[in-house]
Amino acid sequence: MSTYYSSLKFLQFNDQLQSSANGNVVAPVHVRVKPTNWCNHKCWFCAYRTDDLQLGGQMREQDSIPEGKMLALAHEFVELGVKAVTFSGGGEPLLYKPLPKVIDILAAGGIKIAALTNGSNLKGRMADAFAAHGTWIRISLDAWDDASYVKSRGAKNNEFTRLIDNIRSFTERKSHCVLGVSFIVGDDNYQHISEVCALLKDCGVNHVKITGAVVSNDIQGNNQYHGKIKKHVGQQIKEAGDLADNEFKILDHYHDLDERFEKNYHTCSFLRFLTVVGADQYVYTCQDKAYTETGRMGYIGDKTFKEFWFSDENREFLNSFNPSIQCPHHCVSHSKNLAINEYMTLDTEHSSFV
Repeated sequence: MSTYYSSLKFLQFNDQLQSSANGNVVAPVHVRVKPTNWCNHKCWFCAYRTDDLQLGGQMREQDSIPEGKMLALAHEFVELGVKAVTFSGGGEPLLYKPLPKVIDILAAGGIKIAALTNGSNLKGRMADAFAAHGTWIRISLDAWDDASYVKSRGAKNNEFTRLIDNIRSFTERKSHCVLGVSFIVGDDNYQHISEVCALLKDCGVNHVKITGAVVSNDIQGNNQYHGKIKKHVGQQIKEAGDLADNEFKILDHYHDLDERFEKNYHTCSFLRFLTVVGADQYVYTCQDKAYTETGRMGYIGDKTFKEFWFSDENREFLNSFNPSIQCPHHCVSHSKNLAINEYMTLDTEHSSFV
């Protein structure tokens, strides 16, 4: 089975690597778009809807990118040579009605398409669009039956059953679009990890990524929470691993979070590879700083994305942003930044000695 998750993908994109070294600006490889902040669920672990986390502190649930602006952005991304677009939240992206039209534009321009979703609307025209053009979809899940689904995210009765039906229907299409699940582990569901993985394998899911819920802005809070269940989670993951075969994979991303909080480097090279467009039409540094003041790069509601991205304002931001000061919180790009920084400091006289 191919590797889907890696900190080394940046090696494919030399233009962005060189821009990190010389301070110039080139188009991002990957753009995350949050088309709407409205969601039909209220998940206990959602960083955008909990008072315990920094992420989403300035998010307005009524925000949504106007359809005309969204279609224009899609054409811009094609023109700029963006390689991939992922639709995510904020809210639930598959509830954004113009999305199939947006996907058609991106796909026609050769851009790869993905989504992070709760899967409730992976049906009808939305499922058709992803089955035809999507590279991958990842569904976020933390429950094991209808009752637990209602409890954990305020979903309606029988929505877990309907989600499983959506998953089965999508995998039965035999589309090239990879369907994976991110199982979010907390202290109320860790005993069901293996059980859920078995169900998802039976549904035809390609892989299950097992990860711990982020429950605090600091290291100690997260590790104290997970320390109480870590041993049992490990046993469950081991049992789930026995389900793996050529068509189904368990990805163990459950670990202490120390290394993702503390930063000992002073530039974020990954800003040049991935950026985020919010439903409020602001551009943000990353998914970990979306809808926060320190993550806000600039507003594109009154200008094109291209005008902003290649502006002096953005060049100055990219070259001056300091993660050691501005990112004392969880960072999904930390391992990538470490790898990029190591790559950028290789001595050219010695790098041939592989």
